[in-house]
Amino acid sequence: MIKSVGLGVLLGGSMVVGGAAALPANAAPNSGLAADLDAILKDGRLSGAAVDVVVGEAGTGRVLYDRNGGQRVMPASNNKLQTSAAAFGILGAGYRFRTTVSVKGRNLYLKGTGDTTMRAAEYDRLAAAVAASGVKTVRGDLVADDTWFDAERVPGGWEPGDLQYAYAGRTSALTVSPNDDFDAGSVQVSVAATRPGEPVEVGLAPATGVVKIDNRATTGAAGSASTLAVNRDNGSDTIVVNGSHPADAAETAVLRTVERPTLYAADVFRRALRAHGVRVAGATERGRTPPGAKTVASRTSMPLSRLATPFLKLSNNVIAETLVKAIGRKARGEGTWAAGLPAIRAHLARLGVDTSRITMTDGSGLGRSNRTTAAQLGALLRNARRQPWFPAWYAALPVAGQPDPLVGGTLANRMRGTAAAGNVHAKTGTLTGVTALSGYVTDPDGRKLVFSIVFNGYSGGAPKDIEDAIAVRLATGDRTAARLRGPAPADGGRLEPTWTRGLQP
Repeated sequence: MIKSVGLGVLLGGSMVVGGAAALPANAAPNSGLAADLDAILKDGRLSGAAVDVVVGEAGTGRVLYDRNGGQRVMPASNNKLQTSAAAFGILGAGYRFRTTVSVKGRNLYLKGTGDTTMRAAEYDRLAAAVAASGVKTVRGDLVADDTWFDAERVPGGWEPGDLQYAYAGRTSALTVSPNDDFDAGSVQVSVAATRPGEPVEVGLAPATGVVKIDNRATTGAAGSASTLAVNRDNGSDTIVVNGSHPADAAETAVLRTVERPTLYAADVFRRALRAHGVRVAGATERGRTPPGAKTVASRTSMPLSRLATPFLKLSNNVIAETLVKAIGRKARGEGTWAAGLPAIRAHLARLGVDTSRITMTDGSGLGRSNRTTAAQLGALLRNARRQPWFPAWYAALPVAGQPDPLVGGTLANRMRGTAAAGNVHAKTGTLTGVTALSGYVTDPDGRKLVFSIVFNGYSGGAPKDIEDAIAVRLATGDRTAARLRGPAPADGGRLEPTWTRGLQP
């Protein structure tokens, strides 16, 4: 049964949110807000859907609106609110990942601790430092040490059909990102036309021999349609390029995940060593850095306070899963999901979240077995404001209507030209049949509000415009300004907007 109230109960306090709680003495009716939100939620696309909406005052904890706030639902990428808050609390805002190069005996050891910000340029600088240390010839092997984490690459429950796409990259303590968005564990595949009837030209960036290209595509006549398809089967590091690309078309590029991210990173590093005059005589293999190895070069990442920006703004799943394992390593000495996820739950409890109401099977929310409630997301949002790391966390959330991708993030194209633009700071979430928006907004009276909106099982594409209408109503106090119809998501709202880049050429 759908229940909505326009009155105040405590959010994140001792009283039940979304249940049959007794009213506190300061309960205040807010029938105007309730009527407005009820009207917005009458949209036929939500018929038969799980509709969970909670709005509360950030300062006092009073709930101003609650519709099914205690109902357990799939959060999609709103899971990242929980993961990121625990990461700040357990690892600390100043936490950095470290990559080292050491020597012992005949071998050179490259060891990672999960730095998703390592691009080809970072490996090049690391190789230059190795050369500057005096190492010119390695008579043995290049050993890639990813033992800071376990060898499980993908959380249980992820859809097999997702695993070739960059939003589902493999998690490893030693990895490489192909771009400035830190899509770690993926490689960029570029396709360029040649002459009609001849094979297209295919390139990889960064260059690597770990990934093989099976080029079956040809260059089509000028003006013809592109039928390119770029695919990698699970378990294989061969990428197959099929179809046709017009002779007069521009070069196109997509990202595809790499099955063996550790060896991919080591290969990129080995090529950089060669470019700086360091010769490795032996093989490249996975292994462990022995005690007593001498460090000759190292690199530390940006702190978590800065990494949180691409993580949350762009809804980066690989960063989320890497943080789960880093938390497990810090809390229990094991870089595993089995260690990290319980540590996150324990920390969420300390932040006032009723963890009996949540299920976390990954850190990103890509898995469909995660569950939480709008009430618990609201409690987290409110209680996070009391933490010393809150300013960095708040700044890392997407900001409505701000076109800069590292400001607006997944909200860059939403609520533009409204009172919510530049006002709403919130985390989005999108999977097939799941959409969510949870965060902060300042109302016309200057009150900071927290809100959580989660819909599961609606009809058609993701009703992002309904979320936006609620957020605009909170920002303006005027329902007539809240009926928005933004552009439909390009993929029908199956995925976060930043994940759809490069799904197909």
